[in-house]
Amino acid sequence: MLFESLHNIDAAPLILSLRVALVATAVALVVGVALGWMFVRHPFPGSTVVEAICILPLVLPPTVIGYGILVAAGRRSALGSWLREHFDYTIIFNWHGAVVASAIVALPLVLKSAGAAFAGVDRTLEAAARTLRQSAWSVFVRVTLPLAWPGILAGTLLAFARAMGEFGASLMVAGSIPHQTQTLSMAIYDAVQAGEDHTAMVLVIVTSVISTAVLVLSSRFLSPR
Repeated sequence: MLFESLHNIDAAPLILSLRVALVATAVALVVGVALGWMFVRHPFPGSTVVEAICILPLVLPPTVIGYGILVAAGRRSALGSWLREHFDYTIIFNWHGAVVASAIVALPLVLKSAGAAFAGVDRTLEAAARTLRQSAWSVFVRVTLPLAWPGILAGTLLAFARAMGEFGASLMVAGSIPHQTQTLSMAIYDAVQAGEDHTAMVLVIVTSVISTAVLVLSSRFLSPR
């Protein structure tokens, strides 16, 4: 019965959700690792405040994040007007807007995991590598990053799950346009609003299975060896 229901469900929201989550997670991974390294290894006056601001999306209502994106990059903003004038481009009602929103809400998970992973790296191993005349970049790539990678990967998987389930901010920025900006969470909401309970239930099961699988993978990297 479930397989027959899956066959009749439009796969577009799932495909778009995976695309948005993958791109958003990639962005969050690059930015989160860089910020985590900076806050742990190269703190500066006020870095605690900056770090708190970066983690703020973890506790803010998604609608606040969505509104912030609209203010910063909406059609009436300076950035939005410039993009529209010079490139005829806008993230509003565009799946790229969902990527931006998802990356922002996923970033704190990567940042905190990366910071904790870098803090747990034995610096004597890095010092030993430097005695072999390795450059700072070589030490980071060959020693620090491999040692910190399990923690970073665990946080990245959590970020992917968070990006997959993002709803409020993405809805405000990208809307819920079928086959264009309608992600899985938006499709569930639209199905419930339309009274299509069976469709909503199938989509909920699909979402739950994917999220559970990601959380199981993440726990394997977080568990002590």
